Amino acid sequence: MGNKSIVAEDLYELNSVADPQVSINGDCLYVMTSINQEADKYHSNIHYKNLDTLEDQQWTFGEGKNVSPRWSPDGKRIVFVSDRSGKNQLYLLSKSGGEAKQLTFLKNGASNPIWSPDGKQIAFQFSLKGEETVEDKEKKEETKTSLKALEVTSMKYKSDGAGFWDGCYEHIATVDVETGAINQITSGSNDYTLQSWSPNGEYLAICADETEEKDFSFISDIFLYELATKKWIKVTESNGSFGKVTWTPDSKKLGLIGNGREYENATLSKLWVYDLESKYLHCLTDSWDVNVGDYAIGDFQQGVVTPGILWGEDNESFTFIATDNGSTIVYFGHISGAIYPSLIDKQYVYGLSTGGSLKRAVVAISTPTNPGDLFTLNLETGELDQITDVNTDFKENHTFTSQESIQFQSRDGWDIHGWLMKPSNYKEGEKYPLVLEIHGGPHAMYANSYFHEFQTLTSNGFAVLFINPRGSHGYGQEFVNAVRGDYGGKDYEDIMDAVDYVLNTYDFIDENRLGVTGGSYGGFMTNWIVGHTNRFKAAVTQRSISNWISFYGVSDIGYYFSEWQIKADLNDIETLWKHSPLKYVNNIETPLLILHGEKDYRCPIEQAEQLFIALKAQKKETRLVRFPESNHELSRSGKPTLRIQRLNYINEWFKEYL
Repeated sequence: MGNKSIVAEDLYELNSVADPQVSINGDCLYVMTSINQEADKYHSNIHYKNLDTLEDQQWTFGEGKNVSPRWSPDGKRIVFVSDRSGKNQLYLLSKSGGEAKQLTFLKNGASNPIWSPDGKQIAFQFSLKGEETVEDKEKKEETKTSLKALEVTSMKYKSDGAGFWDGCYEHIATVDVETGAINQITSGSNDYTLQSWSPNGEYLAICADETEEKDFSFISDIFLYELATKKWIKVTESNGSFGKVTWTPDSKKLGLIGNGREYENATLSKLWVYDLESKYLHCLTDSWDVNVGDYAIGDFQQGVVTPGILWGEDNESFTFIATDNGSTIVYFGHISGAIYPSLIDKQYVYGLSTGGSLKRAVVAISTPTNPGDLFTLNLETGELDQITDVNTDFKENHTFTSQESIQFQSRDGWDIHGWLMKPSNYKEGEKYPLVLEIHGGPHAMYANSYFHEFQTLTSNGFAVLFINPRGSHGYGQEFVNAVRGDYGGKDYEDIMDAVDYVLNTYDFIDENRLGVTGGSYGGFMTNWIVGHTNRFKAAVTQRSISNWISFYGVSDIGYYFSEWQIKADLNDIETLWKHSPLKYVNNIETPLLILHGEKDYRCPIEQAEQLFIALKAQKKETRLVRFPESNHELSRSGKPTLRIQRLNYINEWFKEYL
């Protein structure tokens, strides 16, 4: 490691590597995303790695996005998604070289390619609107249309990131690799999500919610579409949310990940197996108090793809990723119910691919001192070998701050886990300001991973404290469910107990120079904290909630999220207001910086406006910063220049007041 401190602008220098894909021959593809500073946008390209010689080749080039590479069954070709024509379309590329061949030319683009077992066809997803058909071609220059009123009849008429619903439905088709002929599989006024193609070639696994009334439906059912007969077989019973469908090599069983939504969106995901012959669906992990999948939160990786169950050659063994105690872990499982870890280190595993063999896998791993790289994993011994180093020069010239795990008991006896980072310029005997970071969700998890924001704070001389309070994933069903109906209650106490713990345990923290920040739920909690205590000398609230009453109607998820999480609707204004930070605005004395995206439909900017005006009316110390064209994902995948501005606003505010 070098001597340079990490600053916000270093995002321009860092590369993100994700979505490893291993072929049947043991070759590996991956996607590397970088930032073009001059164009102020991301570009992604596909790389090839020979796992025996470790030879590395870049297979696509340019300033666009080339993503989702998928090997043909014989490992001789790939299909990938590229926006080089203007819209995302499917392209073919031979392992032996040559130019990429465009395979689809659809008006609204194509995505999510999946090969047929014989390599002759590729299934994919595409969008259709109104009278459009799969035969409509992409236009190089769309004609300008006049302004038109938006008529709304559904409650789910907008979505953060996607904006207002444009009348398009997601459908599934197949394309002939040689002729380009397209066969449309689904149609009508419903969305369908492609999952996988059975190894015997007979079925497509597809997810859909065929409930007529969608406004209050949160079902995701699994269907099998029999290609020869066009018959549909329903696997699940409209009693939960299921997906990530994979097949045993003999096509006799399906592996699913999902849950019955017993605790709404706080329900742990489980492993399920469906036997096609007996039509029996059963849960393999019913008594296992661990969340299957990746629920870690971060601010760096781009294009993360995590798989479902990856089956072995014996049709009974498999590997998968689960979220557990501040890490994501690679587990080995068997249909008998046996489960044990293959890779349990303190790290964030955000990609996994096997190529069909349970002897060796390729994993994508991030740690606090390595933004992310690929490794081979011996699934039998747990041995790891690094095979990429995509940020070599950066790591050689910069100092990364590590994080120390902390564990303490809350005031009511619950075990709470988190981390503390010392400032990068730490010297024994000196006192330093502390910034408390609070994650969103609330059903997410801070992890043993690289977090660019935290590194910039430690570079500026701040210690950083971050924990997983009640409501976080990774610590069991009771723990993650405990926040529902109690926002600002025991979750607030957990966070305050964490501050007390580090002040009592570490003598280098200056108790008179404490700051707090967080986004989304973390923004709600930041607002709540400064309305209930004056112990913090500065605060930054990001994409926050301040008023649950207005949130109910203005958020894309408000009308159901409020009922799930606050357990109240507009018939219970008192409860919504009791949990609203705006109610306690008269108590706020802490200088508060408010950061919000103009196009945030998850926590709309009116939440920030209400808080700002209420504070300014009382002549409190506050400032509102509005980020143009930015949605709820600003900190993770927003415009690079705006991501950097955001980081600098946070750091400068704390430098001014701490």
